[in-house]
Amino acid sequence: MSVRAFEEHQPIMGSRVFVDDSAVVIGNVDIGEDSSIWPMAVIRGDIHQIRIGKRSSIQDASVVHVTHDGPFNPGGFPCNIGDDVTVGHKVMLHGCTIQDRVLVGMGATVMDGAIVESEVILGAGSLVPPGKTLKSGFLYVGSPAKQARPLTEQERAFFTYTANKYRELKDRYLANSA
Repeated sequence: MSVRAFEEHQPIMGSRVFVDDSAVVIGNVDIGEDSSIWPMAVIRGDIHQIRIGKRSSIQDASVVHVTHDGPFNPGGFPCNIGDDVTVGHKVMLHGCTIQDRVLVGMGATVMDGAIVESEVILGAGSLVPPGKTLKSGFLYVGSPAKQARPLTEQERAFFTYTANKYRELKDRYLANSA
């Protein structure tokens, strides 16, 4: 696993966090307990902070990055990911906020200043443009992402189900590496 400091910032890992050997976690990154970072994922908190909540999963080949503070973006854009979030394979999260119990579909992109509220499904390949807010309780799809329909109760139950399945899987990986 490649977890390393950048300048004065060392990544902070909660208890029972799994980071695959091929993943990279750099700098000002805080990963909550029972979360997992899968193969080839890059979590780069070099120019701003990244916070990943509890029981969240960043899947293979996903990139989580930030935007610096500067004249064109005062304050910059950190990246904040809540609890029980499943980030699919090859997702790009850049300077955005993903609240709790969200499923980000494979290949989706969420840009600077965008907010994905709790209990949202973002469809595979979707693009959330800078500054857009996706309201809680809906499926969003497309490029740019548009509200498709309200979530069903079964879909809402899937958020914690899938977070727990990835928690169980990462526990198997941790047990295998002991």
